[in-house]
Amino acid sequence: MTEPISNTDQIRRFHAQFINAIAEACTKPDERNQLELLLKQAEQAGWKDLVSVIRKIHTGQRETGILEILDEEDHVIASSILQGIQNPATLPDPEQKPDGSMAAPGLASMIQAAATGNAQALSLLGNMGEQMSKVGGDMSRISGIFRRLLGGERDPDALTKSMTKQAKGLTLSILEELGKLERH
Repeated sequence: MTEPISNTDQIRRFHAQFINAIAEACTKPDERNQLELLLKQAEQAGWKDLVSVIRKIHTGQRETGILEILDEEDHVIASSILQGIQNPATLPDPEQKPDGSMAAPGLASMIQAAATGNAQALSLLGNMGEQMSKVGGDMSRISGIFRRLLGGERDPDALTKSMTKQAKGLTLSILEELGKLERH
């Protein structure tokens, strides 16, 4: 049996292409236009604090204190960029995909908490759904069912209609985890 993947590693895998592109752009002055394009896209996705920190990193600030304003996900991304600038061998492999089976328990917990009135969970789920929908593909399809899951929809056929095999698998895992949580 393989070891579970930590939340930090999941975040690094999910954002590997972004982390690599930013680290590379920060070490090459001629990549300024590419960096600005990436930062505009990140800002439009709601990552204003992360973009602010990346701009500081690009200007040469490398103290870890600049990361204090960031939430957990953004902190992992920014610290991965800093580590990657110092040692490119530490950058996450952009070809290695996140493990969807590890996401199901966390998503199910968040959905259940939000459905029972936890405002923080609802906000986090909303932000996550927005980011996932911007990624497109399977991520967008899965974020598209969050509202239905919050409303109590549990019909696997209805929820997975027109999903790819991978998205369907994650959705079924989320439903299984929700079932476990709802029985307790």
